[in-house]
Amino acid sequence: MAEQDQVRTRSASVVRKTNETDIKLSFEVDGTGVSELQTDVPFLNHMLDLFTKHGHFNLKVDAKGDIEIDDHHTVEDIGICLGQTFREALGDKRGIKRYASVFVPMDEALAQVVIDISNRPHFEYRAEYPTANVGSFETQLVHEFLWKFALEARITLHVIVHYGQNTHHMIEGVFKALARALDEATSIDPRVQGVPSTKGVL
Repeated sequence: MAEQDQVRTRSASVVRKTNETDIKLSFEVDGTGVSELQTDVPFLNHMLDLFTKHGHFNLKVDAKGDIEIDDHHTVEDIGICLGQTFREALGDKRGIKRYASVFVPMDEALAQVVIDISNRPHFEYRAEYPTANVGSFETQLVHEFLWKFALEARITLHVIVHYGQNTHHMIEGVFKALARALDEATSIDPRVQGVPSTKGVL
């Protein structure tokens, strides 16, 4: 019973305060798709909202940053905080499926995310967007967010946008695919005894 209770409450929180950002973030793996997002980057709010919904997570973010310079520090540090809470929430990773590969279509765009919750951070990114911005949001910040998330979560993350014409659709497909892949890889498989690794540890 204690182990089941631990699985149901896989969650963590973090506070990160620097000269550039002030962030409070909490993340729950086994949630209901509820998000409470307060950042100064509207497009990131949109992506995190759908990430939470499609991954069946719970996510709270209260972030302030030096957006008078640009959105870079805020986006990067939220990625760092999300990765840290994800890693802490999973604990020793007992019973998880560990791997996932998910394709998500978003109208004309097709995104793929493949992950291994490996404790070996690695990031591969194959995406070429038609435009450098979606509104005021710079598309290069998607790479920054995902790389910092993978690094702090200590996962192997491969992201491929196979094709698309609308930059918004392409990025939205990435975040939806990431959510569904994380949901699948963190789900408990009753056939897994202990940690899913021949090393005995992840």
